[in-house]
Amino acid sequence: MTGTLRQWLLKGLKRPEGLVGGTHDEEPPEHQHSWWQVMCLTGVDYFSTLGYQPGIAALAAGALSPVATLVLVALTLFGALPTYREVAEQSPHGLGSLSMLERLMPGWGGKLLVLFLLGFVATAFIVTITLSAADATAHILHNPFVPHALAGWQVPVTLLLIAALGGVFLAGFSEAISVAVVLVAVYLVLNVVVVATAVQHVLTAPEKVHDWQNTLNSDYASPLAMVAVALYVMPKLALGLSGFETGVAVMPLVKGDVAERVRGARKLLTTAALIMSVFLIASSLATTVLIPPAEFAEGGAANGRALAYLAHLYLGDWFGTAYDLSTIAILWFAGASALAGLLNIVPRYLPRYGMAPDWTRASRPMVLVFTAIAFVITVVFGAEVEAQGGAYATGVLALILSAAVAVALSAWTSGRVRAALFFGAVTLVFAYATVANIVERPDGLVIALLFVLAIVVVSLVSRATRSTELRVTRISLDDAARRFVNEAGELHLIANEPNNRDAKEYVDKAREAWELHRLRTREGLLFLEVTVPDASEFAGELRVIGEERHGFRVLTMQSTTVANSIAALLLHLRDLTGKTPQVYFHWAAEGNPIGALLRYLVFGGGDIPPLTREVLRQAEPDPSRRPVVHVG
Repeated sequence: MTGTLRQWLLKGLKRPEGLVGGTHDEEPPEHQHSWWQVMCLTGVDYFSTLGYQPGIAALAAGALSPVATLVLVALTLFGALPTYREVAEQSPHGLGSLSMLERLMPGWGGKLLVLFLLGFVATAFIVTITLSAADATAHILHNPFVPHALAGWQVPVTLLLIAALGGVFLAGFSEAISVAVVLVAVYLVLNVVVVATAVQHVLTAPEKVHDWQNTLNSDYASPLAMVAVALYVMPKLALGLSGFETGVAVMPLVKGDVAERVRGARKLLTTAALIMSVFLIASSLATTVLIPPAEFAEGGAANGRALAYLAHLYLGDWFGTAYDLSTIAILWFAGASALAGLLNIVPRYLPRYGMAPDWTRASRPMVLVFTAIAFVITVVFGAEVEAQGGAYATGVLALILSAAVAVALSAWTSGRVRAALFFGAVTLVFAYATVANIVERPDGLVIALLFVLAIVVVSLVSRATRSTELRVTRISLDDAARRFVNEAGELHLIANEPNNRDAKEYVDKAREAWELHRLRTREGLLFLEVTVPDASEFAGELRVIGEERHGFRVLTMQSTTVANSIAALLLHLRDLTGKTPQVYFHWAAEGNPIGALLRYLVFGGGDIPPLTREVLRQAEPDPSRRPVVHVG
């Protein structure tokens, strides 16, 4: 039974054979679509926020909600949109702003920054699942056709929706753009009807508009004061900015070559932002003017469902129910989109760092992990939409801030001073919004830091346990290296730690080979030198170059680690020549073995001889076919 369950959980897990498999980030997916269809895929996340955004804005800003929403729209169109149009151009394969920061900050600094930001990515996606399910529950329980006895079942119903989502993925869910197109089309059409009807009632009810204006005038001394307060509360409305990172992530699905993909991604980002901006402004004005403030509060009929409230009020319960069903469907699909995004993050980033356990490449165990986390967050927040808004906003704002930083740094390093100054200003605005949101609602930061801690701990443990893999994607020899190998009799490789690379260094090394191993120069000795340019990379291509120095033949290569690359080369030479290579060392580390292990994990060095032998032992279980390691 245990074996059957394990087989079911790990179904689809592809175990690499031989060399480490390379990344496939630049390979386009099998099926690509027009940009407007792909827009619908990101739209299930972005547009679905209309289900709760007007209500959250009303709670955060009160009568000032339309003004605060205008500020949010301005930030969307003149801040987030230009930033992600730039990200789309510089990351056309869907890796987004995290990959830009990784390129701009090579080495361990970039890796740790990506791991840190992945915590905020996980926060944004997990809370998307829980918040969307909670809002879908609000639309279910407040529907007039649902028995009133279920009124207090917010948490159980939300957990049921999340469990159903996890169950669909466990059974094998394949996200279809056609489903997203239908959901978004129906949802937007219904919202046009609801918002247009609501705006019409606003225009025909001047007394309500007058009351709203009187409230603003009594609460705020001047328009400048209104704008100042709107800027202050704007971070609470950041949920209306979600969808930009997803819009970049789905870029590979856009039909065409790289240039067409970038143009298509920019179109979908711009179109989605314009559509959302119109809906945000109109819905904020209509809901603020037409809905009594008490209805937005917890337990109110408009709490988490302001537009649905208006749909039932002005268009009847049958149309309102149709609107509820459409909203529930797109909110549920937004959760599915978020879960699919989470399942793509782990294989896209962590395995490249060697920082993912083997089982994370199978989707079902990860579905169980993410579903369990979503359960915990739902219970902690009581399935309340507004209560989760801070955590969601923290994740969204952190991602947009990282994108603005990446774009500003990229513009500065490429000499585009004006663009760097503009995006620097955008960075400052989003930095303020992020910090203000964290200060007022720190729960999002707490969740994000818990994710960061979990990701870093699991990643470092995984990196340590996977450290003895070959960690090479491909091996190639240039013409000189191939000639040296072919002209050698037996393959005797003298491992040399390159220093001055002068004649004395090689003469001393050759004398050492005779004294310790009785190897003569005329036996065709080959010196082997490895340099480590970036030990933070887990795997990479091995390019072997042959050089003649001071009468000696030298094979040189660059790699992420010394021991693993030597082991991989020895196995490659064995398969290439049919001979058993032998490597000779004399640089065994001295001192604390823990220190040697840390040097190996962090800098790719350490106690090379025993590590090389261990990598060979795990890669080749047959001792008779295993290359030989000698230590002087």
